[in-house]
Amino acid sequence: MAGCRPEYMPILLAIAEVMATPTFGLKHGGSTPGWEAMVILNGPIALQLGFNHKGGVLRPGNQANTSIGRFYRLFARNVAGFLPGTTDMGTFGHMFRAVVPENEQACADIGWEPLHVTRGFKNTDNVITITSVRAVSDPFVTAGESAEQHLEHIVDWVKRMIEPYQSSLGYVETHVLMMSPIIAQIIANGGYSKKDVNEFLMKEATVPAHYFEWGMTQGMHVPKGTTLIELVNNGKMPKQWALSTDPNRMVPLLLPESQWLIVVTGDPTRNRSCIYRQNFNQGYATSKKIELPSNWDHQLNRPI
Repeated sequence: MAGCRPEYMPILLAIAEVMATPTFGLKHGGSTPGWEAMVILNGPIALQLGFNHKGGVLRPGNQANTSIGRFYRLFARNVAGFLPGTTDMGTFGHMFRAVVPENEQACADIGWEPLHVTRGFKNTDNVITITSVRAVSDPFVTAGESAEQHLEHIVDWVKRMIEPYQSSLGYVETHVLMMSPIIAQIIANGGYSKKDVNEFLMKEATVPAHYFEWGMTQGMHVPKGTTLIELVNNGKMPKQWALSTDPNRMVPLLLPESQWLIVVTGDPTRNRSCIYRQNFNQGYATSKKIELPSNWDHQLNRPI
C-alpha cells in the first residue's frame, strides 16, 4: 500500500479502477515520453483524511498526498508490469507525483465550482481525476489588477508549452492549469467562471500559421513541406486552420475539442500558476467517484 493508512483504501480502489478503464489508456504507460500520472482529489474526504491543499501541495511529506501518489506508481510497476528498460521505455521518466487536492473552500469563497462538479459530479461526491503529465511549466508569476492581465500572461505560457504538431496529428488533449487562490480570486472578480477561463485559453492561444507549419514538421511528425491548407483539404484538421493563405494569419494551437482542467490549490498568498501538459491521448483525463463503506464515519473514528 506504498505507506498508505488503511482508511485510504477507498481512494486506492478508485485509482485502480481508473487505471483499468480502457479510455484511460494505461497500456501506453511505458511509452518513450515517460509520462507520469497526476491524481487530483475532490470532495469532503480530502479534509477528513488530512490532505494538504496549501503551500507545498506537491512536496513529499504529507502522508496522504505522498503515499497515495506513490501507490499509483508502484501499482503500475508491480501489477500492470511497467519495468524500466523492458515494458517501460520512457527515455528519461518522471518521479511519481503527490496527490493534488483542490482547495474547495477557496472555490466556494469566489463562486467557482470545484473540478469534480465541472465534470458532472455532485458537490458532496468524493472524486479522483487522473491524467497523464509529460511536461510542466515553471510555477510562473502573473500580476496586475485585472483578470485579463493575468489571463493574457497564462496564455503566453500556454503558447510556450503546447507544440503545434500535437494538433496536426489530431490529438485532442486535456491539459491542467493550477492556480493559487489569490489568482483565481482576481480572475473571478473579473466575472470569469472556470468555463470562461477554459474558453479564453482556447480562443487566445493562437500562433502565426507559418510558425505552426514549421513546428508541426519538426521531428518529422508531419513531412516537411506540408501545409495547413493541405491538412484541412484532406480532412485532417478543422477549417479554422485554413481561413486564408496568409502565412501570418493566426491559427489555434489546440483542437476545438481539447479542454483545460482548472484546479485551485497551493499557497493562498502567492501569485503563481502552473501548466501541466498531457501526453496526447495516453493517460487520458478520467474521473471516478470514490465509493465509501456504509460504516465510513465509524471506521474513521475507531482507534488504530
